[in-house]
Amino acid sequence: LDFKNPLQLLIATVLSAQCTDKRVNAVTPALFKKYKNVSAFAGARVEDIEDLIYTTGFFRAKARHIKGLATKIVKQYGGQVPPELEKLVTLPGVGRKTANVVMNTAFGAETFAVDTHIFRVGNRTGLAKGKTPLAVEKQLDKHTPAPFRLGAHHWLILHGRYVCKARTPECWRCIVSDLCTFRSKTELPAKLSKIKG
Repeated sequence: LDFKNPLQLLIATVLSAQCTDKRVNAVTPALFKKYKNVSAFAGARVEDIEDLIYTTGFFRAKARHIKGLATKIVKQYGGQVPPELEKLVTLPGVGRKTANVVMNTAFGAETFAVDTHIFRVGNRTGLAKGKTPLAVEKQLDKHTPAPFRLGAHHWLILHGRYVCKARTPECWRCIVSDLCTFRSKTELPAKLSKIKG
C-alpha cells in the first residue's frame, strides 16, 4: 500500500478489506489530496468519502469507518494515530490484523498481521499451526527469531501470494520446501520440465 504517514496507512489498510492493494493505491491519491489530515477526515461528509472510495467495495461501511476513526483519533488521541494495539482496535473498522499492519509498518513494532496468506502458509508449512488467526499469530510470535521479526509478515504474505498459493502451491520453486511439512508437494509442471530438460 502507498502511504506517507500512519494515518494514510491506517486508512489504506481499512480500504484494503476485500479489495486488492492495486485498487486501493488507485483510489487513495485523490482521497489523500482532498483530505490532508485527520481533522479533514473527521469533518468530511460520509457521502463525499463514499464518492472517492466506491470502487473498493463495501464503500458505505468503509466511509463510515474512516470518518469514525478520524473523529475518535481527534477526540481521544490528540490527532495522532496511536501506536498501541489496545487503542487501535477501539477505532471503527480496525481489527487486530489492521492494527498489527499499522504497528509493524508505520511504527516498527515486531507484530504479525495474519491474513489469509499467512494463515495458509503458517498451517501448510508447519511454521505456525493454528485454527484461528490469533493462534497462528501467537505461534509466529513464539517461533520467529529476532533478526526476522520485523519483516516476517511481509515475507510470508509474498510467499503465500506468489509461491505457496492456495490452489496450486509451486513447491518445486519454494526455497524452504525441505523444511515444509506439507505432504502433497506439487511437482514441476510438465511443460516447464521439458523446457528445463
